[in-house]
Amino acid sequence: MFVLEDTNSVANHFLAELRDINHQNDRLKFRKNLERLGEVMAYEISKSFNFHEVEVLTPLGAKNTYLIYEEPVLIAVLRAALPFYNGFLNFFDKADSGFIGAYRKEEGSQNTDIEIEYLYQATPEIDNKNLILIDPMLATGKSIVKTIDNLLLKGSPKSIQIVSVIAAPEGIDFINQSIKAPFKLWVCSIDKCLNEQSYIIPGLGDAGDLSFGDKI
Repeated sequence: MFVLEDTNSVANHFLAELRDINHQNDRLKFRKNLERLGEVMAYEISKSFNFHEVEVLTPLGAKNTYLIYEEPVLIAVLRAALPFYNGFLNFFDKADSGFIGAYRKEEGSQNTDIEIEYLYQATPEIDNKNLILIDPMLATGKSIVKTIDNLLLKGSPKSIQIVSVIAAPEGIDFINQSIKAPFKLWVCSIDKCLNEQSYIIPGLGDAGDLSFGDKI
């Protein structure tokens, strides 16, 4: 598991503003900070990919360098992931993309009661691809597990990278126990716990609502 906050960097500023109630009324800034963190995490994940040597011609000669051998497939869990996903797309600008419509049913009050409604899946070919699943909040982990289970019905990726901004220990434990295929988890920060309603404490609130407005 990779935790961005383990090493101090300017990314701490983006994450602090996401959490800060004094900044959260500015939706543009909130979305921009999610996008910035997506760019930072895309950069970190890129280091794990295979590269190949190519020759680049300049007006005055040639220079050998190393480029990513194969673009990943980006999968975003709607709607909260969209700004975070945009950061990845800024860096992996030739990547194929897919989108998942999944949401938490709110009837349950405990983690064990939470159910995930999986309504929509539009994804490209994932067989033998480097798959990046993008979901900013890893709370119970149930939506991520359900998404991975459904994606694996379509093919066998070369690698699975799961990326979140904020994760709860309970969600990390759940996906480690439930996902059978090999994967690596990348998070910006790990918080204290889930509360009785299975929201991350201290977290930042609802990333989708803060980005786009309250749900009806």
